[in-house]
Amino acid sequence: MEKIVNGKKIILVRDDLTEMDVDAIVNAANKHLQLGGGVAGAIRMKGGPSIQEECDRIGPIGVGEAALTGGGKLKARYVIHAVGPVYGEGNEDEKLRNATLNSLETAGGKGLRSIAFPAVSTGIFGFPKERCAQIMLNTVCKFLKERDTGVSEVTFCLWSADDLKVFEDALQSLSDS
Repeated sequence: MEKIVNGKKIILVRDDLTEMDVDAIVNAANKHLQLGGGVAGAIRMKGGPSIQEECDRIGPIGVGEAALTGGGKLKARYVIHAVGPVYGEGNEDEKLRNATLNSLETAGGKGLRSIAFPAVSTGIFGFPKERCAQIMLNTVCKFLKERDTGVSEVTFCLWSADDLKVFEDALQSLSDS
């Protein structure tokens, strides 16, 4: 599914984030930038040790912040490590909004054109998927409407058919409003 916003694309796909051929993929990171399990673990396995080595030089970072490393052996040239909130820690919506926005600003600041996000914080951090989809998609739409950066393609790469459906429903509700 695609939506055009201000001449730029939002794309929803079911795929493996580590196989995306984009300028940058977003890692759903922890604040210590340790590439453990989930999305981060897959990035570590496929991207090689150079990504963790760069993370070790950068981290820790705060919740809602983002940091850039090279992509190692991934198809993506860069990884943007975005620290989303743990559900229940307080002010989660704003923290997720900031993690999304800071990832987009990092990409734009580096002159990147394409970026792919997972559903940040919905794994072990327990953030509700429907709420995540609304917040992240609203943040991306607003960014593409209001910011003049080189970012022209934002993909949400979802692992399961159920996750893809949640994001499709959220994007459709944005299209209807």
